[in-house]
Amino acid sequence: VPIMALFYIIGCVIILVMNASAIPNAFVQIFTLAFQPQAIAGGVAGVTVQQAMRYGVARGLFSNEAGLGSTPHAHALAKVKQDQGALAIIGVFVDTFVILTLTALVLITSGLIPEGMTGTALTQAAFSLTFGSFGKVFIAICMLFFAFSTILGWYFFGQVNFNALFGSKYTKVYSLIVVLFILIGSSLKVDLVWALADFFNGLMAVPNLLALLALSGVVAGIARNKKD
Repeated sequence: VPIMALFYIIGCVIILVMNASAIPNAFVQIFTLAFQPQAIAGGVAGVTVQQAMRYGVARGLFSNEAGLGSTPHAHALAKVKQDQGALAIIGVFVDTFVILTLTALVLITSGLIPEGMTGTALTQAAFSLTFGSFGKVFIAICMLFFAFSTILGWYFFGQVNFNALFGSKYTKVYSLIVVLFILIGSSLKVDLVWALADFFNGLMAVPNLLALLALSGVVAGIARNKKD
């Protein structure tokens, strides 16, 4: 998966190099439409900002899981004395500030956004402008690896919690539940799957953020001791 992510980043860079003249205008559009949405009628601007915040926060949480309390399960197993938190931060940076920013720039500089395409179709079309028919295949392969690794990662996170609650002897029961929900999720409409993912991510974030607030003094104390 890291190799596929690297290939994806290289592909984005190639496209942006070929569309270098459109990059400044792309940044202008990002900031203009984010803070000064164009209203078609009175009151639409407020709705636009609300929707931008709603989907922006939801997709941000979904992309890097920052604040959800899921990835600490993996980082807690690392056999290191310190600095594992820094590695976790790097993961968020690469995912959000590198991969997602490059993707956004590719989509905007392609000029395809006004044509009404969204999601995977839009990304495939943008890559196809530069790489031809291989662009669609490349994005499909990337999504296959990214989705598969996401399923494995979330399976592990859930297994750690399930074993803590019910014991490892019931792990097979948990595995069957996961497989069942994968089958159900793959048969549902995409919009419903996104809505469910956003809903449960929000539920998971609430107790974790409260715990982070309660433990903020502990984190600050560790940081001070490290500096000393």
